[in-house]
Amino acid sequence: MSENQAQPVPRRIRRAQTVALALLMVSGIVNYLDRGTLAVANSSIRSSLGLSLGEMGLLLSAFSWSYAMCQLPVGGLVDRIGPRRLLGVGLIVWSLAQAAGGFVGSFGAFIVARIVLGIGEAPQYPSAARVVTNWFPLRARGTPTGIYNAASPLGTALAPLCLSVLIASLGWRAAFVGTGAIGLVVALVWLALYRDPEALRLNDEERRYLAGDADETHIAHRRLSFADWRRLFSYGTTWGMLLGFFGSVYLNWVYLTWLPGYLTIERHMSLMRTGFAASVPFLCGFIGALVAGWFSDLITKRSRSAVASRRNAVVITMLGMVVFTIPAALVQSNTIALACISVVIFLANAASACSWALATAAAPPDRVASLGAIQNFGGFLGGALAPILTGYIAQAWSFVPALLTAAGIAFAGALAYLLLVRKPIPEQDGAEARTVLTA
Repeated sequence: MSENQAQPVPRRIRRAQTVALALLMVSGIVNYLDRGTLAVANSSIRSSLGLSLGEMGLLLSAFSWSYAMCQLPVGGLVDRIGPRRLLGVGLIVWSLAQAAGGFVGSFGAFIVARIVLGIGEAPQYPSAARVVTNWFPLRARGTPTGIYNAASPLGTALAPLCLSVLIASLGWRAAFVGTGAIGLVVALVWLALYRDPEALRLNDEERRYLAGDADETHIAHRRLSFADWRRLFSYGTTWGMLLGFFGSVYLNWVYLTWLPGYLTIERHMSLMRTGFAASVPFLCGFIGALVAGWFSDLITKRSRSAVASRRNAVVITMLGMVVFTIPAALVQSNTIALACISVVIFLANAASACSWALATAAAPPDRVASLGAIQNFGGFLGGALAPILTGYIAQAWSFVPALLTAAGIAFAGALAYLLLVRKPIPEQDGAEARTVLTA
């Protein structure tokens, strides 16, 4: 541990950290409430619009395709102009799209609303990664990363608990309009309270704290160029993170998009019982993200390589996801199946938190959002494919082969992290810029 990290956090920095994490947590919860509304209302929407399981899979995936494709430009934009403006605009766009979902009258219109939702939500996690890089030193980023990642399972857990009652009493359209309105309020609060470090005049003590290790230039002042962004693809570390996160998010999104429907269709649970049962695994995921962030900081501070320690944490948690998905698919007992699914989602959110913490360790400070977004792009290609493939496999056979297929894809992703993510991506200079697939 460096001398700077052992010193108390300067008061103004601590206040900025607290405000930033609180706002990221709230916006992240709203983010996943909006994503999860469609999954909770699955049966009601299929009945109302007359959709097949395959068509529902396409609808569930529409968000992920646009979300994934927007990751590549959004990461560079966050690094170039800052997370405050990008996330503020994103909150407004996605909240309007979510509310529009309550007024659609056809399958095609719903697809469009979900595509726009994906575009609006794209800045959330690249912005969060850059916020953590801006306000926390290198070896203390796991805990805040775990905190903002914990919003994902918490929002997903709250969705069936809160929205099942709303849907049962007022209908599925009210759920979309209500959550969209909440998002607009959060957008106003974010823009009013959050500031990027570049907008403040930091004193020497604050700069020394944020710099952390002496060899790190914490806040990059030069503007990111397209060549800087494109050069990230010349490193094996980038490809390992992209391919690895594909497998992690694929398996996670099978549960995220299909768990309520799976419990209703395959396990024959009622809507109200499904609302409770589907929330329990994601509450476990909330705990998993928090524990993973704290634990990855603990081991990183005792390790010579921040990249290796955070990568190993990702690999171990992903292999655990695979191991527990197999009995979740095969056992007859609903209780045992839910217990196994709860462990998987605990580990999935731990893996996600460690993956985003890995991005802050593997990337140069001026390209953290870019590398995180490239990783997220790979992940949400998996997230886009998961509901489609799961829907069609379940329609043709059952959910059992769909879950086993997801486990196999996650195993391949764990291998990609293990074999390709070896070193941090270096700061750019003439010699390093010409290095291809060396990290």
